[in-house]
Amino acid sequence: MSGGSDNPSEMSEDDDRPCPSDLTITVAAVKPRNCCFNAAAHGGVNGGAVAGSVAGADQVLENVLENVLCFLTDRRDRNSASLVSKSWYRTEALTRSEVFIGNCYAISPGRVTARFKRVNSVAIKGKPRFADFSLLPPDWGAHFTPWASVLGESYRGLEKLYLKRMSISDDDLVLLARCFPSFKELVLVCCEGFGTSGLAIVARDCRQIRVLDLIESDVSDDEVDWISYFPENKTCLESLTFDCVECPIDFDALERLVIRSPSLKRLSLNRFVSITQLYRLMVRAPQLTNLGTGSFGNLAVNDDSDPDYASAFAACKSVVCLSGFREIAPEYLPAIYPVCGNLTSLNFSFAANINTEQFKSVISRCHKLQVLWVFDSVCDEGLEAAAATCKDLREIRVFPIEAREDADAPVSEVGLLAISEGCRKLRSILYFCQRMTNAAVIAMSKNCPDLVVFRLCIMGRHLPDHVTGEPMDEGFGAIVKNCKKLTRLAVSGLLTDKAFSYIGQYGKLVRTLSVAFAGNSDLALKYVLEGCPKLQKLEIRDCPFGDLALRSGLHHYHNMRFLWLSSCRVTLQGCQEIARQLPRLVVEVIGREDEEGCKTGDHVNTLYMYRSLDGPRADVPSFVQIM
Repeated sequence: MSGGSDNPSEMSEDDDRPCPSDLTITVAAVKPRNCCFNAAAHGGVNGGAVAGSVAGADQVLENVLENVLCFLTDRRDRNSASLVSKSWYRTEALTRSEVFIGNCYAISPGRVTARFKRVNSVAIKGKPRFADFSLLPPDWGAHFTPWASVLGESYRGLEKLYLKRMSISDDDLVLLARCFPSFKELVLVCCEGFGTSGLAIVARDCRQIRVLDLIESDVSDDEVDWISYFPENKTCLESLTFDCVECPIDFDALERLVIRSPSLKRLSLNRFVSITQLYRLMVRAPQLTNLGTGSFGNLAVNDDSDPDYASAFAACKSVVCLSGFREIAPEYLPAIYPVCGNLTSLNFSFAANINTEQFKSVISRCHKLQVLWVFDSVCDEGLEAAAATCKDLREIRVFPIEAREDADAPVSEVGLLAISEGCRKLRSILYFCQRMTNAAVIAMSKNCPDLVVFRLCIMGRHLPDHVTGEPMDEGFGAIVKNCKKLTRLAVSGLLTDKAFSYIGQYGKLVRTLSVAFAGNSDLALKYVLEGCPKLQKLEIRDCPFGDLALRSGLHHYHNMRFLWLSSCRVTLQGCQEIARQLPRLVVEVIGREDEEGCKTGDHVNTLYMYRSLDGPRADVPSFVQIM
């Protein structure tokens, strides 16, 4: 985690990937240049001429390298390229147009802009993921303002900005609109701090905006009709997502905007748009490929008689991704049947009132489906229907209607087993349940060996295999043993240290590991930290891991993006020891907003450690102690 390298692009990575073979070949071409330089340095009467020819050769080589690197788009490959030599380091920086920062506190904005001069796309992540579960005080930080001011001065040609779990103010949005005349894409995921007045400025002043996506963000209602601020002439809009905006919009203004946006392909509406209004928009925009339906019900009793909704969906022949259904009226579900045959993605994760039979009537028509998000209200029978139909499924997420430990979840090992048997191409699964068996998990590891992401969330604490009463060790052990491509793993249920020994032994590609209510002792964490060389992100809550477990990762923390420990047995003294031994590691002890700082022997509430090139942050709130 510590900033051992002075290369800021490394701060954004999930893992360290080896240089591809083509880069190795190019490295060999650099060696003769160094030999020539040494000859010139020790040359006689022709030394100056040789040096001049070497300088020219260097320039030619850098020109060639610049043209080659323009075709290298993967950021991890670019990071590897930048480590080859000083020349590659300089040239890679000059040719990089996109920068991804995985932790906004891992590097200062100034260091980024000093290193990369020609950037037109920036992506920044802020708060750690456990902030989504109210495990982080709301005023912890991750403010975009320092970044906005520096980017505004250095990247006048910025076109794209992606922020996740950041606090962005209306003033920040005003600055974006003012400083970036070519600005085209703004995506805010799980962000907060801004409102409809800021969105109005973006809509009005960013005349070339193509993408404006607000995803699971908290948008305040400033009673500003932001939709009507878009220019009255033809727009460049290709994607407009505002399903998370919890305030009414001017539908007439939205309809006019859709008409003025012939390039619009993705449209996701909030719950204040009725199905009748959705019909009007679909008639105006049959070119849509991704559609978020809004409420999918009639919001007003004085709506006109229902039009032919099915015909509107039938006319949208390009729709391949369907979501929304925030306040669904199940009687309207047959309207989507005409597009089901073309769907590759279906998101029912807001459709809590869809029952098994209604879901089956839809899913039985989705033969091309690759991504499915659904509530557990569809029951095991619904998942069996999905498994029977969706043979090309690559990702499935099953969310709980009631996310409580004592809830009676309607899905179990039966649904998981059906998916594993019917969807052999599966790459990613998130599955919430209350009952599970080792046999079902082992079967999935054998039926779906290409799994990259496996997240099984057994909601009750320390729940064993509900048939045998045994810990779930063998199930998760089979996943890491048989799924050779696994990079992300979330474990739950009754797990002993044996499960973690399996992870350490076989999880050699695991980059992200999430653990809750598991393990017997410090040995469990020791297995993971010593056995998973690619581990980048480690999230742990409510486990019996203490200072000894924490110290076992001293050799590896400098390679990780972060470590999160909450409600474990780590003491303040243990955190201080880590900070002393790894001085370039930022060690934050996070308390509750209403409590005083920890004492030396106390167990800390939350430990958040991350690597940083620039040391501790400046905006430390009172409930955070930097060790």
